[in-house]
Amino acid sequence: MASIWVGHRGTVRDYPGFSPSVDAEAIRKAIRGIGTDENMLISILAERSNAQRQLIVKEYQAAYGKELKDDLKGDLSGELKNLMVALVTPPAVFDAKQLKKSMKGTGTNEDALIEILTTRTSRQMKEIGHAYCTVYKKSLGDAISSETSGDFRKALLTLADGRRDESQKVDEQLAKKDAQILYNAGEKRWGTDEDTFTEILCLRSFLQLKLTFDEYRNISQKDIEDSIKGELSGHFEDLLLAIVHCARNMPAFLAVRLHQALKGAGTDEFTLNRIMVSRSEIDLLDIRAEFKKHYGYSLYSAIKSDTSGYYGNTLLKLCGGED
Repeated sequence: MASIWVGHRGTVRDYPGFSPSVDAEAIRKAIRGIGTDENMLISILAERSNAQRQLIVKEYQAAYGKELKDDLKGDLSGELKNLMVALVTPPAVFDAKQLKKSMKGTGTNEDALIEILTTRTSRQMKEIGHAYCTVYKKSLGDAISSETSGDFRKALLTLADGRRDESQKVDEQLAKKDAQILYNAGEKRWGTDEDTFTEILCLRSFLQLKLTFDEYRNISQKDIEDSIKGELSGHFEDLLLAIVHCARNMPAFLAVRLHQALKGAGTDEFTLNRIMVSRSEIDLLDIRAEFKKHYGYSLYSAIKSDTSGYYGNTLLKLCGGED
């Protein structure tokens, strides 16, 4: 069965001649010896697919009676630890934990919430919701509700429900109708009808939205982005703009996120790790191409100049090459 977490444009693929028992033993040696053999850990964990890593985790537990992630946590530190633990975590659980971290403590990381909820498919969202409930004994919806408010909350909850249409069919009549409804809800009236924006942008397929945005331009002589910027504000505006960007070109949206994480004084490892790990088997090749196109230099070179040591090496391995 094809996994809903694997696409055709990833940099990480199933490793040929894979043996979970050989890998588990090599990892055990790398961790147990005097000093950790980080290079061995990187060469195994960054070059196996997540499905293969899950088999290593099982084998490790069976052979040594220990959770691999606990041993990695005990043996590594800093961002290398976070990245290695991320690699051995099942994708839905990883996203659930990222969402939890985004809502933890004082202040919510709205950008991370927006990024995760706009880029995951409906089927992925259903699995993430299930994982969240299992790990935290609380529904993702309840967590979002308690950390956000207003139209932003409503839209996030709609996305978290995983109800976006996933069909590959587009309906031209519907696109015309929705475009008119959006125009009537925003540009054409005094005050904006936010619920209409949420309904259409959070439930229609991305292909359908692309067509709707073309129709919108025909009707209003304006780009939907400009209308959203003019009509709405705050995190709700950020969320809807993210949806527009994802509908038009998701790899480009994620390339911009990576660029933001890598530029400036400090590196935003939380974002960097999440995108590199979560997209490495889906569309990281496309994200790399968009990055190069937008910024004139490669993602590989950006990671190389902004990170270092074993941590940097692991990210470069996931990146998979220079462009």
